Parts: sequence; structure tokens; C-alpha cells
Amino acid sequence: MKNALLIGALATILSGCASLVSSATSGFTDSLSASILDHDDPELAKAALPAFMVTIDSLIRNNPDDPDLLTSGATLYASYGAIFVDDEARASRLTSRARRYASTAICETYTPSCNWSDLNYDDFVATLDGIKPKQSEVLYTYGFASLAYLRAHSSDWNSLAELPQIEALFNHYLDISGDEVNSGVYTYMGILLTLRPPALGGEPDKAREYFEKAIALTDGRDLSAKVEYARGYARLLYERELHDRLLNEVMATDSEYDGYTLSNVMAKEQAKALLADADDYF
Repeated sequence: MKNALLIGALATILSGCASLVSSATSGFTDSLSASILDHDDPELAKAALPAFMVTIDSLIRNNPDDPDLLTSGATLYASYGAIFVDDEARASRLTSRARRYASTAICETYTPSCNWSDLNYDDFVATLDGIKPKQSEVLYTYGFASLAYLRAHSSDWNSLAELPQIEALFNHYLDISGDEVNSGVYTYMGILLTLRPPALGGEPDKAREYFEKAIALTDGRDLSAKVEYARGYARLLYERELHDRLLNEVMATDSEYDGYTLSNVMAKEQAKALLADADDYF
């Protein structure tokens, strides 16, 4: 399966990187992050983001046990690999690095997670109860990096077998995050539940609720949620009317909105492409 756009993570990754180094640069990175998020040229952003990647790598090299640095690195690599990379081998490498950073971050924060890769579903879920609200951000990042990794490896059914664990993880995140919940989690939950058809464990009806929740929480400003809704749910169930309505709404909505401009421009590009081949798909 071709990697889909996980553009809702851009704000998280850029603001995270900024918070780590802005104290040393008098707010420069905060301004740079905001400029990238509100830029209307994805190619320019694609060219600019690797500088953040190299910066985070160097910081992690000098501070390999710092959960904050590792979390930012994981989000950065997962986002870039999912958003900008079409080559499967490159996407695999980038999201694998993201997964490693995220695994180390959660291990440094919550010791029982250090052997998650060796646990079966029931044992994995049993460890989640010990994760508290103060650890919700690193838990969210682990879930996001894992989802990006699994989508990059979606042709490997062994990788897809991990999806139930990631769903359980995001459910726990929702339980502990309270008012601090990142609205992007609802889009990711929708993606998780539509990666597989119903016959193989997918839950499209539940996914639809999550996609609509993501749209409602941002008042429709995050156009990526509608694109994922159309791609993941409407196409899975061959609901042409819903598919076209969602994508036409994306095309008719102004891209410019603080914090969403870049992701919205990219969402429009995706919506245009999906509409163009809709007759062939349906």
C-alpha cells in the first residue's frame, strides 16, 4: 500500500524541534517552524525540513537517552518519511529510524515498555495501565511513529499484525490525555481501523466516527482529516457520494489558516488526485 499523507503531525514535529533549541537561538526556531507550517509551497518545505533532521540527529548523538530529543526525532522522521517520500526503500529506512527513536524514548520514560517488541497482545495491553498522563506525549509519539512505520511496511502482513496493539495504545492515550488530547489521534485511529477490510479485522463504522471527530475538533480547518476520511473509509466501502463530497469540500476551502496552511495545501493536492481517478476506482 502506498504511504498516505500523515500531515497532521507537521505541527507537532516542528513545534517540538523548536522547543528543544529555541532557548539557545532566542526564538529563531519558533519563528522558522511557524513559517514552514504557514508556507504554501510544499517543495520548499520538503527542502527545508532535512536541516531539522540533521540537527536532531546531532543532538541525539550527544544525548542518546534524552526522551524529549528522541521524541522529536521520532516525530520528525516519521512525518518526513510518510509525507514526502514516495520511494518505498527510503520510506522504510526513515520510518525505521523513527520507530527506533520512539522505542528508546518510551523505554527511557516507562521501563515496562522496553520489551514491548517481544510481548503478545494481552501482555502488551496489560503494561499500558502503568502509563500516566505525564507520559502521554511520548506515548502518542510512539503510536504515531509506529503507525508511520507499519504503513511503510504494509505489504508485510507480520507488520500489520501489530495494528491491534497500536489501537490499544491510542485508546489508552485517549483515556489519560484529558483536555490535552491531540486531535490528530482521531485521524490516526480512523486510519488504523481502515488499513484492513472488515473481513480481516477492520472496523470502518468505528473509523468513520473517529474521522468525523477529528474534523469537528478542528472545525474543518485541518483538511487532511477529510482526505484521510475519503481515502480510508469512503474508498474502502465504495461510497462514491461521500468520497466526492469530502474531497470537493477540501477543494472549496481556503488553505490558509494559522498552523495548517502547508498541510492544507498538500491535502488539496491529494484531494485533486483522488478526484481525478475516482471514475476508475469506483
